[in-house]
Amino acid sequence: MSKYQPLWNYIKTLSEFPYTMSFKEIHDILGFSIDHSFLNAKKELISYGYIITKISLKNKTIQIESVS
Repeated sequence: MSKYQPLWNYIKTLSEFPYTMSFKEIHDILGFSIDHSFLNAKKELISYGYIITKISLKNKTIQIESVS
């Protein structure tokens, strides 16, 4: 199981897309901050029907969209 599974499960509960999530919100869900491994792990999200379309280091946010 991916260490990001709790985040993927949370994203599945969202109802409005695109959704912008802060790095702090991600930390609160996971219990740790995202790191470089997130760049590879974000590909796992496609199997749930979502994609991460933008990662903003400046704003410390990610943008998620539904692909269905």
